[in-house]
Amino acid sequence: MQSVIQEGTEEQLPEGPLGLEFSQVHFSYNQDKPVLHDITFAIKPGERLGIIGRTGSGKSSLSRVLLRLYNLDRGTIRVGGTDTTKLSLQALYRRVGMVTQDVQLFDGTLRDNLTLFNGDVSDQMIKETTDRLGLSQWINSQPEGLDTYLAAGGASLSAGEAQLFALTRVFLTEPSLVILDEPSSRLDAATEGMLQSAIDQLMKQSTGVIIAHRLATLEKVDRIMVLGDGKVLEFGAREELASNPASHYARLLITGREEELA
Repeated sequence: MQSVIQEGTEEQLPEGPLGLEFSQVHFSYNQDKPVLHDITFAIKPGERLGIIGRTGSGKSSLSRVLLRLYNLDRGTIRVGGTDTTKLSLQALYRRVGMVTQDVQLFDGTLRDNLTLFNGDVSDQMIKETTDRLGLSQWINSQPEGLDTYLAAGGASLSAGEAQLFALTRVFLTEPSLVILDEPSSRLDAATEGMLQSAIDQLMKQSTGVIIAHRLATLEKVDRIMVLGDGKVLEFGAREELASNPASHYARLLITGREEELA
């Protein structure tokens, strides 16, 4: 009847890309099954963090608590220097965007679905954004362009189109912190290349957290975090970890054992 997520009252965050800090974060879905144990790290405004780890390591849970979909057991998450529990949810979501592998469509026009029914987003901004992200050709092929009606569910989109669609949605909100939950894992090489180019553009104006299942996705990140059983096994600059043969990340690069991340 009532959400257990209590909103804060603060509305303002610093302009530009936002820094992110986890301080001694503990979290569990059920009290007897801890999922995140003492997660502590920080990234500066504008940096890109790549997160890798096997299924069940806590990667997705980390993004969920960042977005305040769940309360922490203990610890603090700060965005732009502000404890997320002190922020209103609207203030948080206005500046933080997330792209997942699953894209939801709603009953409405293509325009409604891209803007999430925000009438303040102009057609010109939609056109400029879709041109940059490679989605304009698909939109132009629709019978009524932006006025084309889409049914809920998303069956009318291919996997590649759906991912570009989701990225466009986030791009239109002009976020300062973006979380990408491996949006390219089910795409062919050509579409993945186009998507990666779009992601690079998006990241130029924001801080990025990329949850990866493919090592190639992390070639341009600044820092790497390796998770295992809900704990930070490794955190550091990507180039330093890659050149250290004793690191988890370097061993994955050398062996190419990406199945360990599946």
